[in-house]
Amino acid sequence: MEQMTNYSPDSFRRYRWKELSLFIIPFLLLLLEMTQLLLLTKFNPDPASAPDLRKFPIIQGLTPILGLLAVLLVVHIVLNIFFRKADQFLLPLVGLLSGLGVLMATRLGPPVGDLNLGNKQLIWVILGLVICLATIFLLRNIHWLARYKYTAALFGVILLCTTLVNALRSNLNTPTHDQLNVGSFAFQPSELLKICIVIFFAAYLSENRDVLAEGGMQIGSLRLPPLRQLGPLALMLFISLMLFLVVRELGLALLIYGIFVSMIYLGTNKLAYVLVSVGIAVLLGIVGFKILPPYAQKRFEVVNIDVVNWTAGSENTYGANMGGFQVVQGLIAISSGGILGAGFGLGHPGYVPVVQSDMVLTALAEEFGLIGLFALMGIYLFILYRGFRIAIEATDTFSQLLAAGLTSIFAIQTLIISAGNLKIMPLTGIPLPFLSYGGSSIIGNFIIIGILLRISYNTALERDGMG
Repeated sequence: MEQMTNYSPDSFRRYRWKELSLFIIPFLLLLLEMTQLLLLTKFNPDPASAPDLRKFPIIQGLTPILGLLAVLLVVHIVLNIFFRKADQFLLPLVGLLSGLGVLMATRLGPPVGDLNLGNKQLIWVILGLVICLATIFLLRNIHWLARYKYTAALFGVILLCTTLVNALRSNLNTPTHDQLNVGSFAFQPSELLKICIVIFFAAYLSENRDVLAEGGMQIGSLRLPPLRQLGPLALMLFISLMLFLVVRELGLALLIYGIFVSMIYLGTNKLAYVLVSVGIAVLLGIVGFKILPPYAQKRFEVVNIDVVNWTAGSENTYGANMGGFQVVQGLIAISSGGILGAGFGLGHPGYVPVVQSDMVLTALAEEFGLIGLFALMGIYLFILYRGFRIAIEATDTFSQLLAAGLTSIFAIQTLIISAGNLKIMPLTGIPLPFLSYGGSSIIGNFIIIGILLRISYNTALERDGMG
């Protein structure tokens, strides 16, 4: 059992003051925006600017944010008692993003017809924080994951097969065919699948790092790894990409392939492997486009739509079934926000379909402006910095690769969905970490945070000679 820290005269000095002080800005920001939203519902001088909020109950505005702040303080106290040496930056950063997610769900509830959307998101965040703490407590030895790498791979395959069976029974021309419905609860196996893939890659690469880095087969000027070491990685990638071929989910395929390329580079430090992998991805993309369902092909066409110089072709793509309506409405919302934004609660996010999940970035950009959008990207960059910092400071190869791989998930997901909202890439159903509404995404992300905090704690103990 984890040894508790004994309080002594210097306990006050060793308190996690840095983490507590970093909570001040997020807490003040969330309380300020919550107050603004409540004042807007009761004293808005121009009700026409926010018609969906006029009948917004006060309790629906108070409960989510106040509840989240209380839970974050409890988690902070638990970390201070049991894991004082864990990273002190991650929880405030993730708490701020989760708070923005709850805040946006609260604000977007009326436009999407669900006044309890903020409370629902709060429940998922609380559950995610509980699972995060459970992950830290249970993973006393992080190398336990390495010993069971094939079990993690098998669990990922089971998730894959379950998804495949469900997809074959569903309509592949809908964007939600990769979900498993258990009663009223919709679960996306991909949120756990991506973690299983990183665990397997990190363990396998740490065991075969030298062989993979040196290479074996010679093809021209390129030296590829031996088939014995490359085979399991290629097999795991092939099995995972079956989701793309059978389930035909573009976003998940991009995420899995991005994880594979990142882990190969992190494990071998060879840019040639990355270039070859990207080349293969281009070829697979050309072939895969032909087998994509119509709704996915339409999303590729949307990337080429000319929103500024509207043409007949733009009109056809915009008005087509599952065409460019969602993306164009999102671009209009972003542009209407300008630099400073329309103000929280004063935008019109209800005009954007599925704004609470796929397009939440456009709602935030409309009401907080370009400044808010840059600030959001800055928060994600800080999380990536802390994640990679934890990886660099880790004392063993497996922990380094695991922390770096899990951090890469946040980077790849944020890139894919942000580029989709901005019409740089085809729009996919990949959630924006901690901000998009959805339970399985929140839980999966907090499992990642729990593993990162555990790695940072173990590293600190080892460096202090207590491991």
